[in-house]
Amino acid sequence: MQREEKQLEASLDALLSQVADLKNSLGSFIYKLENEYDRLTWPSVLDSFALLSGQLNTLNKVLKHEKTPLFRNQVIIPLVLSPDRDEDLMRQTEGRVPVFSHEVVPDHLRTKPDPEVEEQEKQLTTDAARIGADAAQKQIQSLNKMCSNLLEKISKEERESESGGLRPNKQTFNPADTNALVAAVAFGKGLSNWRPSGSSGPGQPGQPGAGTILAGTSGLQQVQMAGAPSQQQPMLSGVQMAQAGQPGKMPSGIKTNIKSASMHPYQR
Repeated sequence: MQREEKQLEASLDALLSQVADLKNSLGSFIYKLENEYDRLTWPSVLDSFALLSGQLNTLNKVLKHEKTPLFRNQVIIPLVLSPDRDEDLMRQTEGRVPVFSHEVVPDHLRTKPDPEVEEQEKQLTTDAARIGADAAQKQIQSLNKMCSNLLEKISKEERESESGGLRPNKQTFNPADTNALVAAVAFGKGLSNWRPSGSSGPGQPGQPGAGTILAGTSGLQQVQMAGAPSQQQPMLSGVQMAQAGQPGKMPSGIKTNIKSASMHPYQR
């Protein structure tokens, strides 16, 4: 009897040590997630997960060891229930359980899940037993295929994003041409002062002479008035001579055109 009690105490001590290490690792990882999330990197997260996974595997090995007694065969019976605050219980539970009363005992000494959870577990077990081996194998293959396609798409997206980040963006415009165009539109840079041929005359430089405009005007009048009677030609020539007799002034081609248009060729 004493040997079994000593073995139970040693197993409990080893189990408590493993659980304490696991608790410390979980606490440090949660602290990093809450306070150091801006400096947290993915490799450090993977390291934390690997540490937690290793500790859980060690805990399972301790529970499955042949020298470890079956804890499920042990019964815990509360001897004293009190609504008063218990300092020893506070210290052992690190402040999580201040009192050991009838309200907290069912939660902390429960050996089975809640009735609703237990019913759902039974339902899932029954549904799993109804599925045949062939149907289950088909579902497993379908799930594995979906997971493989998803992983392939994710890896493809990662490769494309990495290649896109390494490859510089192709330039679709020439900065020099853009700057030259903006300077030409805004400041007139690079634009030449174009003058028409035959611009030298008695007037200002760069302006066409009166003789050139009169010649063009008379030619226009002759084309428009080709079908007019001969008795109206002296009037037109008198207008041309009057305009030509004013040196240094621009003749008005619009007025001449209006007069020419107002004279109907069949007007009597």
